[in-house]
Amino acid sequence: MPNSEPVLVVEGLAKTFTMHHLGQSLHAFSGVGFALYPGQFLLLKGPNGVGKSTLLRSIWRSYMPDAGQVWFSHSGGRIDLARAADVDIAQLRRSDMGFVTQFLIARPRVSAEEIVAEPLRRAGLSGEDALADARHWLATFGVKRDLWRAYPTSFSGGEQQKVNLARALIRPPRLLLLDEPTASLDAGARAALVARLRELKAAGVAMIGVFHHPGDVAALIDGEIELQAKEVRDVAV
Repeated sequence: MPNSEPVLVVEGLAKTFTMHHLGQSLHAFSGVGFALYPGQFLLLKGPNGVGKSTLLRSIWRSYMPDAGQVWFSHSGGRIDLARAADVDIAQLRRSDMGFVTQFLIARPRVSAEEIVAEPLRRAGLSGEDALADARHWLATFGVKRDLWRAYPTSFSGGEQQKVNLARALIRPPRLLLLDEPTASLDAGARAALVARLRELKAAGVAMIGVFHHPGDVAALIDGEIELQAKEVRDVAV
């Protein structure tokens, strides 16, 4: 892996939340740095509430970091995600980045198969081909056939998560962030997820993730990043 160029280089990343109503600041993390290479899988470790999900969301740019750089080598060049314009972040999310969370943002009156097929349609695949692939991955993750045309807004948490995984993993990104993707999954869906991650790793997808049960992906892990306990500090007013 060191013989190739890194997909992601994080340098001195820091994030603090200010809780104005309490007059306090919550230190999530600081000085985080690492490099992530094609086909490499890094595990984020640390106790609950230490900032693992916050780190992933800072890379994804749901949160704006307070300091540091997040250099991402994508299909069009190299960019600092910590300082990139929102329009560039939106484009990279469509083309080169993927993020699997515990939650599906289901849209009213949009079927499960349409939600899963959407990334392929955006990439230029025909409607029928995209739907065929979507149905394949819904079946792979264990979504019952009679639910494919139903609206996920009415699904259980576990079924919604299966739709979420099928959508996020149907089109291999260059960088994949994973935030507790096995939450709410049954054994069959967990096995399907691990198999898909193994395929993506072999295809050169760079991955970093948080897992409640790291043993599920033990054979895929190339390295670990451990975050330390955060601090709560008073804010001067």
